[in-house]
Amino acid sequence: MEYKIIALDIDGTLTNSQKEITPRTRYAIIDAQKMGKKVVIASGRHPMGIQSIARDLLLDRYEGYIMAFNGGKILDCTTGQTIVSKDFPKEYLSDILGVLKESNLSVHTYDDKKIITGGTLNDYSNVERDILKMDMVVVEDFAANIPEKINKLLLSGEPAEIDKYNEILAKRYDGLLDVYKSAPYFLEIMPFGVTKGSMLPMLLEKLGFTNEEMIAFGDNYNDITMIGYAGLGVAMGNAEEDVKKIANYVCESNDDDGVAKTLEKYVLKNNI
Repeated sequence: MEYKIIALDIDGTLTNSQKEITPRTRYAIIDAQKMGKKVVIASGRHPMGIQSIARDLLLDRYEGYIMAFNGGKILDCTTGQTIVSKDFPKEYLSDILGVLKESNLSVHTYDDKKIITGGTLNDYSNVERDILKMDMVVVEDFAANIPEKINKLLLSGEPAEIDKYNEILAKRYDGLLDVYKSAPYFLEIMPFGVTKGSMLPMLLEKLGFTNEEMIAFGDNYNDITMIGYAGLGVAMGNAEEDVKKIANYVCESNDDDGVAKTLEKYVLKNNI
């Protein structure tokens, strides 16, 4: 199989434990694009937390794409055009905030330039701020201080409490919203049906590719649908065990250039 499109999660996948892209990984991705391969950065992050990475990997030059908010917003890096944007159904917001009222979790969403945070501020809120390099505004009345249109909610907190509310919210909104962890301390709440794996078909159809022609890399629960959908679904060596179980291939860890080594093996081959 000739793989024509490469989908990459960021944290724990594209970047190492220091949140850096190693030179070997960067060169492998750029070399693949020089061969005509298309690259999609697929992340739960806000677009602002992805754009500098996309520029560093030259996605604007080689007609690559950003899939932000776990697929809730897809951007063309060359034109800057938004191809798809899925809005969060705010009719559930009041009920969600009621469920979280007795928790120690922080709830976050975003406008174009900042993170908006309600509830109890915790250390993991600062993790999100530092990853995105965006300003954070803490508000008392969360519902009254967010934009008319949002793409997702992010909950942050201690892993044990995240697990507890993952179970509560997934059961409560089954068939209405998608709820899943993107890190032990982050819980994503998305419009129903908006996952990396469910949104990629729209992009592949636009590009004229099939899922069999795609390699997808990931490490966490929000990557499962994408890895399962791809012709070659790759779990990082540092991935959650549930992610490894559904992958076609388990590569080296993000600290051992797993992405680069897999691209060298399956895409670059004799071109390295």
